[in-house]
Amino acid sequence: MSEVGLFFRECLRNFHTTGAVLPSGEFLGKALVRYVAEPADQPRRILEVGPGTGAVTRRILEAMQPQDTLDLVELNATFVRQLERRMQTDPRFLALGPRLRLHHAAVEELPPEEPFDIIISGLPLNNFSLKLVRQILEKLFTLLRPGGSLSFFEYIAVRRVKSLVSNRIARQRLRGIDRTVQRIRRAHGIARQAVWLNVPPAWVHHLRIDPPEPVAGIHSVGR
Repeated sequence: MSEVGLFFRECLRNFHTTGAVLPSGEFLGKALVRYVAEPADQPRRILEVGPGTGAVTRRILEAMQPQDTLDLVELNATFVRQLERRMQTDPRFLALGPRLRLHHAAVEELPPEEPFDIIISGLPLNNFSLKLVRQILEKLFTLLRPGGSLSFFEYIAVRRVKSLVSNRIARQRLRGIDRTVQRIRRAHGIARQAVWLNVPPAWVHHLRIDPPEPVAGIHSVGR
């Protein structure tokens, strides 16, 4: 309950970057780690973007294989402190030792290193400008190894509902985000899951770029 309270307080303080009033639920977390849970014959580099209080992170830790590594990138300072405490006290976090790294930064600032095999994003794209959404998606694909998977979620019908109560400029922004997400999903989607047992219900999108295919759909729509 303390984790829920912390998340709710941060939502009230900065909904723009939090994007939800509750941490991701059990079933949403399970859907997001779908490709982490698949068996692999070699160590994998995993990146979670926007882990918040660590609700999905715990699911990732449960699904990881012994030699996998996990990087967390979180912009919210309060969530970073919470994650640091978990890394010092939670046995599931402690078990990874140096295989777990926490970056206090925006994902756009993450330095390019060896690409990641799996990326899981909890960023609230619908809260951002269309330009920032494109920058984030482009960065995520840049960080992803060819053949790797990118998984992210969005609440079902959220753009439609927001459009009903938004002004013209906000509706244009939401339509641009919708076109961008739908275009990359059609070009690179490998699976989509509806998670009805979440508050609120959510879509989980799984994407993959197979070499040497270029990333399609990020800058070609919503202008």
